[in-house]
Amino acid sequence: MKDLLYLKDDQIKDFIQLLYNAYKVSSDDPRKMLEKKFLGPAHLRILNQIDRNPGISLGELIFNLKVTKQSLNRVIRDLLSKKMIKQIQDEKDTRKKKIFLEKEGKDFFELVYNTQKIRIFNALKSSEPESVLKFKQVLNLIINGK
Repeated sequence: MKDLLYLKDDQIKDFIQLLYNAYKVSSDDPRKMLEKKFLGPAHLRILNQIDRNPGISLGELIFNLKVTKQSLNRVIRDLLSKKMIKQIQDEKDTRKKKIFLEKEGKDFFELVYNTQKIRIFNALKSSEPESVLKFKQVLNLIINGK
C-alpha cells in the first residue's frame, strides 16, 4: 500500500491506459448498436442523462454534459426525429421544455445498457466489496478534479 502513496509517472501512465482500455471495451458493443441506428456516443450520453433524470431541461443537459447549446441541439433534433425522446412544455415556465424518453428511446437505451451491464456487473461481482467502493471513490475524484 505504501508504494501507492508515491505513484511514479509510469504507474500513472499505466492507470490512464487501463482507463482508456476499459472505456474502449465497455463501449464497443454499444457503438455497434448505435451505428445501426446512425447514432453516436453523444446520442447515448443524452439518452443516459434523460433516463437517469426524466423531465430534465435543455439547460440542465448542457450543464451536466458540459457541451454547447449548438452541439446539444443537433443531437436532440436527431433523437426527436427518430422518436426516441419527446419535449413537453413546462407548465410553470412555458419557455422551458422538459425532455423524456419515448418508448423507442427507452427500449433502445435498455438494449444498449444491458450489453454494458453484463461486463460491468461481472467485473464488480468478481471484485472485493472494498475494491468496488474504493474504485468508485477514485473515479469520482477523477471526475470532480480533486
